[in-house]
Amino acid sequence: MPQATPPSVELHELVSLFYADHHQLGKFLRQEASTLPPAYKRMLAHEAHMTVTVEKRHGCAVDVQVLASHQTDTHYIRKILLRRSSDQRVVQFGIVRLALSALQEAVRDEILAQQIPLGRVLIEHQVLRHVHLDGLWHVQCGAELADYFAVQTGHKTYGRTALIYCNGEPGVELLEVVAPEDTFAPAAHG
Repeated sequence: MPQATPPSVELHELVSLFYADHHQLGKFLRQEASTLPPAYKRMLAHEAHMTVTVEKRHGCAVDVQVLASHQTDTHYIRKILLRRSSDQRVVQFGIVRLALSALQEAVRDEILAQQIPLGRVLIEHQVLRHVHLDGLWHVQCGAELADYFAVQTGHKTYGRTALIYCNGEPGVELLEVVAPEDTFAPAAHG
């Protein structure tokens, strides 16, 4: 019997939710985990929540800043930054498309309040979830992404697309781009 293939997160479809031309955000080239620099491999090539991963990497909690959002009858979509709580430095850019039917009302309400990172809300509400890593990306920052990360346009970094299953159903599509490692001092915890 053939294996069912998990749904795929379409990078350009997610980016097009906020950008008429995906190059406004950056140039994306698919990568294999084996080709990622070690620091980025640790940050991206796993099936865990990025909220937890960036908090571990930076040694502090992160805050969410919602840059733009909109809602349809079926989905809540937002463009966000995660910032270190210690100094408000941007550590991640993201685009999230959430199927509203995938979560209970209390969880949806907390996400829609836009005060807490998505991963933290799902963890705190003990939503049965599984993160499926869909793709890894080499990213050349476009002007907006470069501005968020305080680097020059064209600076390279890496990101991923992922799908979070909530209670067994595909519920959240993600694009997550981490701030360039060369803009931070080495992490105390690796």
